[in-house]
Amino acid sequence: MMLLKLLSAMTAKQWHAMVISLRDTGTIGPWIEKLGIQVSAAGFGRGLRSLGAPSRLRRAVTAASPDLLQGWMYHGNLAALLARPRSHPPVIWNIRQSLTDLAHERLATALVIQAGARLSRRAARIIYNSHVSARQHESFGYEPSRTVVIPNGFDLARFKPLPEARSILRSRLGVQSETVLVGQVARFHRMKNHLGFLRAAASVAATGSGMAFVLAGTGVDSGNRELMRAIDGLGLRGRVHLLGAIDDVPMRMAGLDVLCSPSAWGEGFPNVVGEALAAGVPCVATDVGDSAWVVGEAGIVVPPGDDAALGAALGELARASAERRRGLGGAGRRRMLQEFTIEAIATRYAELYDTVLAERFRPRDTP
Repeated sequence: MMLLKLLSAMTAKQWHAMVISLRDTGTIGPWIEKLGIQVSAAGFGRGLRSLGAPSRLRRAVTAASPDLLQGWMYHGNLAALLARPRSHPPVIWNIRQSLTDLAHERLATALVIQAGARLSRRAARIIYNSHVSARQHESFGYEPSRTVVIPNGFDLARFKPLPEARSILRSRLGVQSETVLVGQVARFHRMKNHLGFLRAAASVAATGSGMAFVLAGTGVDSGNRELMRAIDGLGLRGRVHLLGAIDDVPMRMAGLDVLCSPSAWGEGFPNVVGEALAAGVPCVATDVGDSAWVVGEAGIVVPPGDDAALGAALGELARASAERRRGLGGAGRRRMLQEFTIEAIATRYAELYDTVLAERFRPRDTP
């Protein structure tokens, strides 16, 4: 979604963009097209159609005659470099996750990461969305001289405190108005550590705290047998609400009392943490990627993989006064306004693009 937000903000900065997806146009393709930006798909994937994908990608890039190529995530970075036309426009990479252990990655992705390290000097710049990610990739062999850190940006007119959201969300869930709601918003994936969140939730629920737990995201619904077994096994049935994929994220987020990001690995700059802070909701997060830096004084950060510490932090904020939680959330909102507006982040991208293009066309010194 950061790509969509960035393109939305940069349409006002006189940049003409087009997007080429390696597979299909996906769910955000139509949203990008609504911005007046052309979206095409190379068709990588399974099946016979994928055989022609490299040629389609190269033809699309050549036809566009770009002044600059921006890769997006590992596979897109490599594809941008390999599909670069003979005019040799500068290629900028964008890496959006931390890198702790290749064993966490699929084999194909691990191979692409390794290839990226070997080819990284060919990129004009490598944008990381977190400082931790930059250090990790550099230690893995990515070229340090290409490093630029630009964090995620947020639409603070969309994600903001909504006084009515608390009562609306509790009414929809059928819980009492004084119930403290703790939420996790993430697609179902081992990296996101939903089971660790449930174990931490069970430890807090055992203390009798008046809490309920909300989980939302793709694959996070009653049809997920692994989640349902965990909920039943931990005695959390009736205390956990599984919402699945949701459209009204700003309202649901603003209706929470605490947002939890319990990720075990892989996060660079968790969008959900920024969105929660923008909505004035304090956070409990594991120290993965730049989570600790982003949360700052607006919540509690615990080590990844420590269910006891996660449960203790959730319990601390659940038992805190509403005034304390509002104070933490207010601090988070101010931090988002000061450093992470999508307008400010888009400006940093535009300035980097200008710099890279100026370097390309700068006359060489003559003897």
